[in-house]
Amino acid sequence: MTTTRKRLGDLLVEAGIISEEQLQETLADKVKGQKTGDALLQKGFITEQQLIEVLEFQLGIPHVSLYRYPFEANLFHLIPKETAKRTLMIPLKTEGDRLFVAMNDPLDFYAIEDLRLATGFKIDPAIATKDDILKVINKYYDLEEGFEELFREEQVQVDEPSVTDAESPIVRLVNQILSNAVTQKASDIHIDPQETKVAIRFRVDGILRTERNLPKHMQSMLLARLKIMANLDITEFRVPQDGRMKANVDVHPIDLRVSTLPTVYGEKIVLRLLDLGSQLNDLQKLGFNKVNHQRFMNLIKQPTGIVLITGPTGSGKSSTLYAALNHLNSEEVNIITVEDPVEYQLEGINQISVNQQVGLTFAKGLRAILRQDPNVIMVGEIRDKETVEVSIRASLTGHLVLSTLHTNDSISTITRLLDMGVEPFLVASSLSGVVAQRLIRRVCRDCKQVVPATAREIGIFAKRGMKIENITRGTGCSSCNMTGYKGRIAIHEILVMNEEMKKVILNDEPISKLRELAVRNKTIFLVDDGLLKVKQGLTTTEEVLRVSIAE
Repeated sequence: MTTTRKRLGDLLVEAGIISEEQLQETLADKVKGQKTGDALLQKGFITEQQLIEVLEFQLGIPHVSLYRYPFEANLFHLIPKETAKRTLMIPLKTEGDRLFVAMNDPLDFYAIEDLRLATGFKIDPAIATKDDILKVINKYYDLEEGFEELFREEQVQVDEPSVTDAESPIVRLVNQILSNAVTQKASDIHIDPQETKVAIRFRVDGILRTERNLPKHMQSMLLARLKIMANLDITEFRVPQDGRMKANVDVHPIDLRVSTLPTVYGEKIVLRLLDLGSQLNDLQKLGFNKVNHQRFMNLIKQPTGIVLITGPTGSGKSSTLYAALNHLNSEEVNIITVEDPVEYQLEGINQISVNQQVGLTFAKGLRAILRQDPNVIMVGEIRDKETVEVSIRASLTGHLVLSTLHTNDSISTITRLLDMGVEPFLVASSLSGVVAQRLIRRVCRDCKQVVPATAREIGIFAKRGMKIENITRGTGCSSCNMTGYKGRIAIHEILVMNEEMKKVILNDEPISKLRELAVRNKTIFLVDDGLLKVKQGLTTTEEVLRVSIAE
């Protein structure tokens, strides 16, 4: 995307989009042959929109937004799907002997020349974002893909070749659904059978939305294909099943956890996408503010004790745990994990997968780990009294134990442990700290605008002892699907246990006393950390209140 006449990096520095230091850091780190623009995007120093604006100015080539663009479907045969994906180029319109195309890299002269020779048209390129082009390819080319036989109203026969042959329509349809989910950076795919249709829904940035509806008669084929991919029993549809599968989507390896659930209208399937290429292994990128980052580092550097990370499903607990393990991972340390299932494989760490069928539970795995001379133990999740008691004993015998628990905030974690039947003296002596975490959506960097705060927002901030004048909001653009949000960031609440708190637990005093001590210790509560991120222009007040409770 760069040219030798004017270096893209210098143009971005001149435009004030990046600093000279960021440019030099990127040039030093980038892989040989990688374009400067791509390297800057990868580091998150610029957005694709900013890159396009600079290229548009530098090259004099117009920029086109493909959101709701009136495409001419009869032109899509001019560029085959494979070519469109490889060159990131799609046809827009024709005028006389000119064909207008949208490209991610308008300097790809080979692609332009090949297209001119293949079609006989003079080619006029325009710049579009990679995400925009991929969304269009997935949406429009699939209309051409010959799924007509699937959509016919007759009952299609579910047989072995129809759900395993790579060329069969149902296999291509499933691959297309997975490809769309990866393009949109979805975390989950929900296949919901309803009375008259099957709804395909994607969870993007924590919010579910319907991607498409399929005819009801395709339900059995779709379920059979997914079950075969996940090695599940396709004849059993009365009990829930769990499985996992690996798939390559556009040469991108993804791991999928598959769960089925019998419902009134048939089996519902949820696929959790674990992107093997992009797990967060860097504690710096998890969104900790300076105070919380220091507190968290102090907790995981201790040689013994339990550190619990709490929050609902999908709040990024695993990412934080893996980032902590990655930070602690060195050849002098023996780290062993017991998980259900192992989500990401980390080099240099011994990972055990729980297997209920053969009786390998969290507690059994933990007991075996203690005989393996570990320094750090990670327990995927504390679900019962037995697991928590073995974890506590492990921490009291000189090990650092990291684990997760489902609770609403850091203080209610202590109540939960006591409710599980753990003795107060064991909780007091073993617990080092609790990290409560939630994920909130980031304001889209391409369409963000600074607007004055409303009276209600000023009131919310005043209640927490803060002042606010302006709020950053996204107006909605093609980059964020008109939502005003793109990507997510974590907010945290870190409760570090001290002697006074331990006395409160030992003496069985009311939990309100713990909260008072937490306030006195300057604990930053979830809502406060969220509001601090609103002040930084990273998110909005609505997002913070969606995931945390303002007392």
